[in-house]
Amino acid sequence: MLLQGKRGIIFGALDEKSIAWKIAERAKQEGATFTLSNAPVALRMGGIQRLAEQCNTTVIAADATNTDELKIVFEQSVEVLGGKIDFVLHSIGMSPNVRKNRDYINLNYAFYAQTLDVSAMSFHKILQTAWHLDALNEGASVVALSYIAAQRAFPGYGDMADAKAALESIARSFGYHYGLHRKVRINTISQSPTATTAGTGIKGFDDFFDYANKMSPLGNATSEACADYCIALFSDLTRMVTMQNLFHDGGFSSVGMNPRLLE
Repeated sequence: MLLQGKRGIIFGALDEKSIAWKIAERAKQEGATFTLSNAPVALRMGGIQRLAEQCNTTVIAADATNTDELKIVFEQSVEVLGGKIDFVLHSIGMSPNVRKNRDYINLNYAFYAQTLDVSAMSFHKILQTAWHLDALNEGASVVALSYIAAQRAFPGYGDMADAKAALESIARSFGYHYGLHRKVRINTISQSPTATTAGTGIKGFDDFFDYANKMSPLGNATSEACADYCIALFSDLTRMVTMQNLFHDGGFSSVGMNPRLLE
C-alpha cells in the first residue's frame, strides 16, 4: 500500500497496451485514488471507460494542449478526490510526421509544431496550470515518460526525439522551481521500446525492439515493470529524487556493445 491515501491524475491511458493503463492498475493496487484524463478523440478510440470502472474512478476529457481544459481537469480532480493532488503522470505523445512516415529531413513544420505541443509543451502546461491553481500537495511527485532518443540519435524516431528532449528539459527547469516552491518532485522515466499502440506505429519497431532486447543485459523493460518503477517515484520512498531522467531500460543506455548481437 505504497500510495495509501494519495490522490493523483493519470494523463494518457488509451488501452490495455498503454503504459499509463498499467500504471493506473498498479496505483489502484497500492491504495491510491485518482482521475483519468485523455483527449476526447482518444476516449472514443480507446477503452478508458473500462479502466475507470475497474479502478472505480472518473474520466475527465481534456485536450492537454488547452490550458482552459487542463484547469478543469485539476479543479474537478480536487473536487472528486476530496483534496489536493499527490501525483501526476504525463504519458502523452503524438507525431503526425511519424504517423505519415515523413523522414526527419523532410518534416512538415505544421506537424512538427503539433508534435512539440502535444508531446512536450503539454507537460509545461500541466505543471503551470497546477502551479497557478495551487493544486499539488507539498512533496507531490510528477512523472513523464520519455525515451533515450531524447539524448542519442535514433533515425526512425523522427521529430519525437526533439519533443522528448524538450520534455526532459522541462522536468529539470520546472523541477527546480517547484522544488523550492512546494518540494514537488518532477522526473522523467526513459523507458525501453515498448509494444504500445503508439510505439508499434513507428516504422521498423519490431526489428528495433529485438535489437534493444539483445543489447540490454536484462532485456527490455516491460510496461508492467515500468508501472512498478513509476509507483516507486510516486511514493514517499523517493521523496528526495527530482529533476532526473531515470533510465528504465534493462541496461541498454549503458552498454556499448553486446556480443550477442554479433552471433
